[in-house]
Amino acid sequence: MNIYPLLRPLLFNLDPETAHEVTLKLLKAAHQSGLGKLILTDMSDKPVTVMGLDFKNPVGLAAGMDKNGDYIEALSGLGFGFLEIGTVTPRPQPGNPKPRLFRLPEHQAIINRMGFNNLGLDHLLSQVKDSHYSGILGINIGKNFDTPIEQAVDDYLIGLRKAYSLASYITLNVSSPNTKNLRQLQQGDELKGLISTLKEEQLKLEREHGFYVPLALKIAPDLNDDEISHIGRLLLEFSIDGVIATNTTIARERIADHPFANEAGGLSGAPVKEAATQVVRGLAAECQGKIPIIAAGGILSAEDAQEKLSAGASLVQVYSGLIYKGPQLIADIVNAL
Repeated sequence: MNIYPLLRPLLFNLDPETAHEVTLKLLKAAHQSGLGKLILTDMSDKPVTVMGLDFKNPVGLAAGMDKNGDYIEALSGLGFGFLEIGTVTPRPQPGNPKPRLFRLPEHQAIINRMGFNNLGLDHLLSQVKDSHYSGILGINIGKNFDTPIEQAVDDYLIGLRKAYSLASYITLNVSSPNTKNLRQLQQGDELKGLISTLKEEQLKLEREHGFYVPLALKIAPDLNDDEISHIGRLLLEFSIDGVIATNTTIARERIADHPFANEAGGLSGAPVKEAATQVVRGLAAECQGKIPIIAAGGILSAEDAQEKLSAGASLVQVYSGLIYKGPQLIADIVNAL
């Protein structure tokens, strides 16, 4: 039963950040009471193996919805093939001042400048340990806002080491526009230094733990062809296991007429669809199928998801689409594949 169209007007009357919190709490309550089945639509398993992991279907939850791992079981009940939680930083931090989340319904879009607000890595990992979720779980790691960019690798090393034993895969978020200077980690020698260090640590952790946890890189849609090619070559050089394309955009051309167009932050939803698909296509050409691509950005229908897969992605992730379409979106995509 798809009750989201009834709930959406009520939620959209709330402040966006309040609505986010209320929605997750309602979902958790529904899951715990057994009522979660009321919002599920039947869908078949569509198994796929990517990064050496077996996914029950190719549709995942993008990072950002559950930053602290507080709602893993409730979200898993929606039918996702995998979940990605975070972005989490080594130490707790409050994020940017409010308001920091804006809806643009006319454009089926969201602007956020949350700033990696989270309760810290130790809290997230304790939630993962307490969860009974047995599916594929990605943990998305970032740096604290007050860690100098020159020392960013230290924060990523902390995240990698601590999360390694509990994650199905780990994502390096170097592409949020809401942490000062973070995106420069995508550039040239800085990216090479970061991923070479983390790849070396990943292989060391594999020896210590006796199992291999894949490493993915999450990149921005605001990259030119040369930058995409450079990133693709580095992914191949260091045998990074996957790439998530893409994060939110700082571009505003597609919402230039909107009152929120000048709000700082990352734009997600329908306006980022084309740019994200272009990055997927560019990476696919550069990597020639050797590096799996997880596509995110502007997926609001089964057709949007198919477009990403046709461009070269192996998996897709949704977030803003859920806000506008509800959990029915997951079933629509899976059943259309």
